[in-house]
Amino acid sequence: MTWLSYTKALNRALGDAMAADPAVCVLGEDVGAGMAGPTLGLQARFGTDRVLDMPLSEQAFTSFALGAALTGMRPVVEFQIPSLLFLVFEQIVNQAHKFRLMTGGQARVPLTFLVPGSGSRLGWAGQHSDHPYALFVHAGVKTVVPASPADAYGLLRAAVEDDDPVVVFAPAGAMGAREDVTGQLPPVPLGSARVRRAGEDVTVVAVGHLVAEALQVADDLDGEVSVEVLDPRTLHPFDWAALRASVGRTRRLVVYDDANRGCGVAAEVVAVAAEEVALLAPPRRVTRPDGAVLPFAPDLDRASQPQPHQLRDAVRAVVK
Repeated sequence: MTWLSYTKALNRALGDAMAADPAVCVLGEDVGAGMAGPTLGLQARFGTDRVLDMPLSEQAFTSFALGAALTGMRPVVEFQIPSLLFLVFEQIVNQAHKFRLMTGGQARVPLTFLVPGSGSRLGWAGQHSDHPYALFVHAGVKTVVPASPADAYGLLRAAVEDDDPVVVFAPAGAMGAREDVTGQLPPVPLGSARVRRAGEDVTVVAVGHLVAEALQVADDLDGEVSVEVLDPRTLHPFDWAALRASVGRTRRLVVYDDANRGCGVAAEVVAVAAEEVALLAPPRRVTRPDGAVLPFAPDLDRASQPQPHQLRDAVRAVVK
């Protein structure tokens, strides 16, 4: 049995992927030194030809990675700050994502974007605390948000092996998580949700690091409400069959999502459930506020994020 941290799981996934396939390479800012954690030690192990420190121009090296993917490489691009994705949205969505369709399937773009420390890290303020995964879901780009070290390993391995672009969000709130693992960790198929806790009264769909909080709330309410916790793991393609199966049993739904409320993943999950399941109560969302920009002050930062007490209140409300 091995005590595996979330960051080490990402690091192991990259190392194993590079050892298994010489086409896999890593590039980004400070990846040689492993400043963010997932690339630590990889340059010493695989050399500077496969772990490349890039200039401070995200648009340039994202386009470089796109070209490399089109010629047979499998690049992994690390972004240390989630808001950098706004700079390269055109390259990811309008170029990499559409290339296969626009070439009639003649080209493939096996390109992975890894965002370690996405979301809020207290005191990092507005330009460093975004969780913009809903933008990529809306655009149809494959998007994953692992909640546990084992899933961080498995989903990243699956992303690297996929022939389409995949954006992997590793939430700051999960980076310190640890998990006992046994044996070799397998890839986790994209688009497969996981029931983290079975329950009968209400389904809580929790995203990323909020899965751990949802499980704690479910434990706290044990004996009062039987809570099922569903971890979607992949936000696009979403495992709608798993959602229908869970909510079809409980017929009540709360979504716990650390992203902006308007036009978000939580809204889409609620809409699909309302359309396809005869719910016993109106579903609830526990999210950041509409258009939230997290402030610098730690207390205000925390107040802008979804909290366990809000989840408890929402669960009780849909049951009553």
